[in-house]
Amino acid sequence: MKSAVETLNPTRVRLTVEVPFEELKDSLDAAYKKINQQVTVKGFRKGKIPARVIDQRFGRGAVLEEAVNDALPKFYTEAVNEAEVNPLGQPEVDITELKDGELLAFTAEVDVRPTIEIPDYSGIEVEVDAIEVTDEDIEKSVEQLRERFASTNPVERAAAEGDVVTLDLTAKVDGEVLPDGVADGVSYTIGSGELLDGIDAAVIGLEAGGEATFTSQLKGGSAEGKDAEVTVKVTAVAARELPELDDEFAQLASEFDTLDELKADSRKRLENMKQFDQATQAQERVLEKFLELAEIPVPEKLLEDEVNTRKHNLEHHQLGQMGLSLEKYLELQGKTVEEFETETKEQAVKGIKTQFLLDELVSKEELNVEQDELTEHLFRRAASSGMSPDQFAQAVVQGGQVPMLVGEVARGKALAVVVEAAKVVDTNGEVVDLSDDEDEVEAAAETVEAVTGEAEVSEEK
Repeated sequence: MKSAVETLNPTRVRLTVEVPFEELKDSLDAAYKKINQQVTVKGFRKGKIPARVIDQRFGRGAVLEEAVNDALPKFYTEAVNEAEVNPLGQPEVDITELKDGELLAFTAEVDVRPTIEIPDYSGIEVEVDAIEVTDEDIEKSVEQLRERFASTNPVERAAAEGDVVTLDLTAKVDGEVLPDGVADGVSYTIGSGELLDGIDAAVIGLEAGGEATFTSQLKGGSAEGKDAEVTVKVTAVAARELPELDDEFAQLASEFDTLDELKADSRKRLENMKQFDQATQAQERVLEKFLELAEIPVPEKLLEDEVNTRKHNLEHHQLGQMGLSLEKYLELQGKTVEEFETETKEQAVKGIKTQFLLDELVSKEELNVEQDELTEHLFRRAASSGMSPDQFAQAVVQGGQVPMLVGEVARGKALAVVVEAAKVVDTNGEVVDLSDDEDEVEAAAETVEAVTGEAEVSEEK
């Protein structure tokens, strides 16, 4: 077999391959055997039809087509290995010559990973938010905990802001009660915004037994998006009572004996959260600067596939779980279709460039993924998917996605290398040292995963 490679552009090549006909022998034998099992010829037992009879009855062309289809992947793979290219996706194959008994010639055009020169990242500098936990932050945190331990007591008065009311609801569109437009015994906290627009104004001032009618656009159900006439009846009013902020509350709501200890713990937790946010912010900003330094061409077909994958995942998985259509989502986001298309393409370009650049750094720095790093990553991915680690691991193995997880961790390690080399200062001018963060690699893997999305730039041969 002879092959040659021609570079069409930085991300696409054309392989030209010539195969002597004798190298098709195994595939020809397999083709005759396969056709033998599929056809019957009078006078011959199934599977025992001579090759010459198959040629006469069904045509040599059918045999050659079967043999070539069987052999092409093998010859293509050999040509790829010989040319030392890294193909992305499936090739476009064109058979240019097929002479029976003499020669098979074909071309294969395929996208390839571009050659990337890792830029000098030692001079990257970024600024991040300073870690500041105020007394107001502590009070807000404790108040949220206090809200969780609020009690409700029935009252014989008109409903007011913050009260918990029990409601019976009936929704009509064009004068007809909707099939799913009746709900009884609905508990609602006035002012929470968890039900229909306009319901707060309707129920405030009503006592138990009071009714009101208002118009509201339905947020879901069979008449989603339509204006409905909603009748609401208040069947009970209850006032929410918050516990006193004292040591007794601290003992009720936590493992601490005093309110001061509870507040100190809240401060520590908020500092840890802000520290994590700061590290994530540093990783994101360092990655942005790193990408700006590099020249990274993006294959057109790969970009098209990535954009389509992101749209599909959003529309059929994320929005589907929330019961939202893409049109409704864009309406809620205040975006036009054109803005959504542009944003999705920009995110896809960034995701592909991130994979290319960090994969190149992984190779250059010879970064290896240890078993404990992979295990930690698997546990986190399992938790975010709602599956047990065993279930997630089984699904990963069965789906052949172990290399994908290894790639995610490796890119996280690569980004961590760049972040450690960068200068990170906070808004107070203080240098931020992220090297002591035990979860730095896993946090970096999360940052990379958020940028690259679920799609994986895979090599296929």
